[in-house]
Amino acid sequence: MDRYSRQQLFAPIGERGQQHIREKHVLVIGSGALGAANAETLVRAGIGKITIIDRDYVEWSNLQRQQLYTEEDATNRLPKAIAAAMRLRAINGDVVVEPIVADADACLLEQVVARERPHVIIDSTDNFDVRMIINDVSQKYDVPWIYGACVGSYGLSYVIVPNETPCLRCLLEEVPLGNATCDTVGIISPVVHMVVAHQTAEALKICVHAQVNRKLVSFDIWHGQYRMIDVHKLKKDDCPSCSERRTYPALQYENETKFAVLCGRETVQIRPAHRGEREWTTLLSFLTKRGIQVEQNDYLLSFTVDSHRFVVFSDGRVLIHGTNDVQEAKRLYYQYLG
Repeated sequence: MDRYSRQQLFAPIGERGQQHIREKHVLVIGSGALGAANAETLVRAGIGKITIIDRDYVEWSNLQRQQLYTEEDATNRLPKAIAAAMRLRAINGDVVVEPIVADADACLLEQVVARERPHVIIDSTDNFDVRMIINDVSQKYDVPWIYGACVGSYGLSYVIVPNETPCLRCLLEEVPLGNATCDTVGIISPVVHMVVAHQTAEALKICVHAQVNRKLVSFDIWHGQYRMIDVHKLKKDDCPSCSERRTYPALQYENETKFAVLCGRETVQIRPAHRGEREWTTLLSFLTKRGIQVEQNDYLLSFTVDSHRFVVFSDGRVLIHGTNDVQEAKRLYYQYLG
């Protein structure tokens, strides 16, 4: 029996809808709890292609809720995008899976969306700056995207359709989107799956050309609260992201080294001014001469100095664990890697 038979029996999809799904490309930004579950659901549904962008690697604290990853992935510090792609290809070999291990900055997202022209973008990040970049890329290239967020037992989901619905920037001053993170107040796995259920249902609607839900969905699964908020009146005529006079402020990137504190993780990320492959041979020689033990796989190398752990990715990015002080991170970066 066809693997999608039960899905095709669902009248709003049917055989024709299944063929539409097979022809679609979904871009997932972030491969943590939301991203892993979104990607698995869509791959099992038979999506044609899925691209996953994630900057991080698998850690032990991820295993409680990030369903694609194993203890072996955490031990080997595999990049999440790579570990996810391995698992997804094993689930459905007919789906094209493209992993990208990189920071989802404005430059990269513009390149990917302009080149690939995905049919829908799914937000699976925990970074509001990245969401604003997704928002502007969506508007510029006319690609719908699905906002999703969860923390504790609380979740949100909202579909943004360019030129039709209010964009995320329109909602900022009116809708309480929240600033807490799972690193500060925790999270339970059921709320992840609730958000993913909404996101993937709307993604499938987009794939089969059905009408999406245009209300913002808000819920607290622990306390049994659920709301659908009509936000269509919040669309702003002067919004710099989606109005007729749009300027896409989140895409005004500069070529300079970026230092960013990762929320709740006592970690600073350093992104070099110019993206490109890092020359690891020279770095390994430098560190070895200083008596520093280095661990390495095909995608990153790591080493520890005093209380700080350095993780260097092949695209040049660096995570310095053990500090949330940017000035200290700069000093350490230039001392060992600059």
